[in-house]
Amino acid sequence: MPGTDPPPRGMQVRFRARLSRPESASPPAFLVLPASASARLPTRNALTVDGTINGHAFRALLQPDGRKGHWLAVTMAMLRGAVARPGEFVTVALAPSARELESRVPPDLRKALVAEPRARALWDKITPTARRDWIQWIISAKQPATRARRISGACDMLAGGKRRVCCFDRSRVFSKAMSAPTPR
Repeated sequence: MPGTDPPPRGMQVRFRARLSRPESASPPAFLVLPASASARLPTRNALTVDGTINGHAFRALLQPDGRKGHWLAVTMAMLRGAVARPGEFVTVALAPSARELESRVPPDLRKALVAEPRARALWDKITPTARRDWIQWIISAKQPATRARRISGACDMLAGGKRRVCCFDRSRVFSKAMSAPTPR
């Protein structure tokens, strides 16, 4: 990411890991952090980090793997900058970022928020982490009907002043719904 500084030296978690190609087309690659690297991070939940892969700087979101660890989606830009391909080992350094990344709001949720001004007003005031939790709760639904109910419920709860989604397993330890992709 242009303008991203490497992580501060004193807080760095450094490791080597193999890049994997997922069964699906997106992301183009991913890596699972070694357990010892995840253990040094301040949370088992999703975490925005500043880091380097083979010296190439990036800012990205580490995702929980459902086993008290983390995985990282590796974009094409990250692969090009790191001069690396799936199957290869890379050297990674990362640290928690001082600035949270904004999650992409799914079109169906965006449309519902536009239709409910009170929900949208609170949505605009809550933290990027809280918005990410709402989005993850919605997109983790397995059935379209469940997703639609969650969007409707989210708008109702936000309109009523609820800033955080209830009963959402941010670490994915209990749900496993957001685990690392399956490698090819």
